[in-house]
Amino acid sequence: MAPIDHRVALITGATSGIGRAVAEALAAAGLTVAIVARDGPLGDATRRAIAERTGNDRVELFEGDLSSLASVRDAARAVRETHPTLNILVHCAAVYTSRRSVTADGFETMLATNVLGPFLLTNLLLDRLQAARSARILVLSAPSTVKLDFEDLQSERRFRSLTAFGATKAAGLVFTFELARRLEGTGVTANAVHPGLVRTNLMRGAPAPLRWATWLVSAPPHRAAAAISPLVLSPEYAGRSGRFFRRGKEIEPPPYTRDRDVARRLWDASAALTNLSEGDHR
Repeated sequence: MAPIDHRVALITGATSGIGRAVAEALAAAGLTVAIVARDGPLGDATRRAIAERTGNDRVELFEGDLSSLASVRDAARAVRETHPTLNILVHCAAVYTSRRSVTADGFETMLATNVLGPFLLTNLLLDRLQAARSARILVLSAPSTVKLDFEDLQSERRFRSLTAFGATKAAGLVFTFELARRLEGTGVTANAVHPGLVRTNLMRGAPAPLRWATWLVSAPPHRAAAAISPLVLSPEYAGRSGRFFRRGKEIEPPPYTRDRDVARRLWDASAALTNLSEGDHR
């Protein structure tokens, strides 16, 4: 039987890989854990498996596809109707595509799933996080040095898969640091974490030599989760915001991701593409 912790955590990308391991770690710590899954049956199977494995029956499922703006809004609405406060939001969902594809909204798939979806979901839940008075947002990312091409954010002119993916990881850092600035004084912190190389299916579409080489030196998801979960659970990290962590230690992000002009441009572009309005925050 898991201990009871009255905090509520929402995890995206929780049906496999790091997200699943983080969700399990938080459930084992006794929190109410809500997972977001685009596949309902898989999400429900994951919910039941986590509950059984941890002895915590307070594991919930919210269906939502981060690549779809309508689905993100539906998921956010369901979370808001269920929980007046939210203590933890962890963004683990991500995709990699070797060929350019677009979503039903007409956005390049990696940009939609890795950048726009998390941006919109976070903003739609900000009031629930602020209502908790002390809350933490954590974004899984990587120290990408790819610079954003604001004239071709959707890689319509030129698509190189690894570059486009790297741009979404850089965007995750830019978004996190800007979010931290905007949340100063609210009691809500926003940080990014680099999980390192982890055995997941994320890069299954990458070239085989790269896939095999990284798999050999990658850690299992539960080991990554053991380093990630304290960032949202431990008092040691309370009040620390706008930071980038790896293995529990602060690391320096690429300087470009700290550029405030880049942050402003990305925020404005994301808000425009997702049709975010001031009324969405409340």
